[in-house]
Amino acid sequence: MAVSKAEFGSDVVVDLLKLLGIEYTAFNPGATFRGIHDSIVNYGGNREPEVIECCHEEISVALAHGYAKASGKLMCAILHDIVGLQHGSMGIFNAWCDRVPVMVLGGTGPMDITKRRPWIDWIHTALVQGNLVRDYVKWDDQPANLASVPEALIRAYRIAVTEPKAPVYVNFDADIQEEVVTEPPLIPDLRRYRPPGPIQGDPTAMEQAAAWLVGAEHPVIIADMVGRNSKAAEALVRLAELLGAAVLDKGARYNFPSTHPLDLSGADRELLAEADVVLALDMSDLARAITTVDKATRAYRFLIREETKIIHICLNELLIRSLAHDFQRLQPVDLPILADTSIGLPTLVQLCEDRLKRDAKRQEAIRARAAALGKRHDTLRQKEREQMQKAWDARPISTARLTAEVWEVIKDEDWVLVNGEAGGWPRRLWPMNRPDQYLGRSGGAGVGYGMGASIGAALAHKGSGKLCVDLQADGDMLYTPSALWTAAHHQIPLLVVMHNNRSYWNSEEHAEELAHVRKRPVENAPIGTMIREPNVDFAKLAQSFALHGEGPIEDPREIRPAVQRALKVVKDQGTLALVDVVCQMR
Repeated sequence: MAVSKAEFGSDVVVDLLKLLGIEYTAFNPGATFRGIHDSIVNYGGNREPEVIECCHEEISVALAHGYAKASGKLMCAILHDIVGLQHGSMGIFNAWCDRVPVMVLGGTGPMDITKRRPWIDWIHTALVQGNLVRDYVKWDDQPANLASVPEALIRAYRIAVTEPKAPVYVNFDADIQEEVVTEPPLIPDLRRYRPPGPIQGDPTAMEQAAAWLVGAEHPVIIADMVGRNSKAAEALVRLAELLGAAVLDKGARYNFPSTHPLDLSGADRELLAEADVVLALDMSDLARAITTVDKATRAYRFLIREETKIIHICLNELLIRSLAHDFQRLQPVDLPILADTSIGLPTLVQLCEDRLKRDAKRQEAIRARAAALGKRHDTLRQKEREQMQKAWDARPISTARLTAEVWEVIKDEDWVLVNGEAGGWPRRLWPMNRPDQYLGRSGGAGVGYGMGASIGAALAHKGSGKLCVDLQADGDMLYTPSALWTAAHHQIPLLVVMHNNRSYWNSEEHAEELAHVRKRPVENAPIGTMIREPNVDFAKLAQSFALHGEGPIEDPREIRPAVQRALKVVKDQGTLALVDVVCQMR
């Protein structure tokens, strides 16, 4: 153990953050953590961690969320007592559902009531503050004295980064932060507090899974969050090739190369109807993946046959709370395997290889199946290209053309799609072949995630030569527009292309469907859902933060030159540049 040189309690917090390797902390300043703020800047020299100033707590948490997905490293977000925690709670929920580690720190007014300032310290002090988010963090703590701070932070770090990963919350009494250190605390040797290794699956269950998969006539693999670990994504490719199995990538992360002949994402109904064995991997919602639902009536039906065997390898049962039902519908599974796919999949590959070595006839059948699936892959992608061409000159601009034009500009760059699905078109049109090329969705479908998370991912890649691209939805952007100030202030390079449909389209779509069912006027669907009258000028919004902004673009021929100009700004000036494109709904 080492002895801290801290003069104040908050200095001890900074000692620990440095020891844990925390490079950045994002926050909107607040008086309840003024001690930590001062220590980061004046005791720690604003290095490891360095302050990333934000104008809203939801941005702070989203920024740390995106940073963790891009870098694989933990980042801090600090939230001002009750009100900051309430503002940041949506970002925490997103990270919880997305199984992403974020270290959320907080401050509170003195628990000792004799030291509270009138009014403000009372309304901003809770008993206990962690109650606000306890149902969607993995662990929370509020150390009662300075001696407890090292254990609280080390435990928080270890819990957050152990699979299944998730945010944690540690709250510090303002009195503890500001107390004068009379007896310097001991700082433990972190080599003895390392997180545990990944969980391996039950050997008997893994053997059974291998037997079913090798013996299957039509195996189908469905993957959702496998790509959070590059080793798991690599093993998935080997397993699919070994089995000649079709892969359906559900997109919570990158899971499987979009150009691979065995990628049949988009042909889910046909493949699942044929499947005799389904291998589900890290599915956050397995029931949704194998059913189809009528949005209007909420009725659903299965896409698989009753006799189809289901194997599911995941860690879902290890992280469940009762408040939010993000655990989804309970789906019958023939072979549930509790395992980390980063170690479970390589094991499954080895078991399947051992079985196939002894069966030349099965190997030949697998080769024939893989060849047939490759032809189906080519046909599927050709249909998608034809669909894109049909709407090539459409106005409003089709989402497919927007995606294609952006690709023509960035295709020679080392790019990362840090945010934005754009109706699934990027995965159809851009060759995604590495886990780091697509960071996935928000997790909790919380509007306001995109810009903050994109800036966090771009911060993680700053100076790496990678081009971070955000296909930004307009409604999502309007929740956290001040994130642009953070990007400008900290000079974070990011190419933002607005998918601007001037609507909260998901809600407008629901309004249309319900109107049809109830036989009411469909033309009223835009009321309360459209973002028009006035139209938002996102280019001027960017310009108001001294950033490059172009648009709104309504002629599809203008997209490519505008994105080229924006890319030049990103590369030459190292700042954010935004292009606003008016698009169709999806």
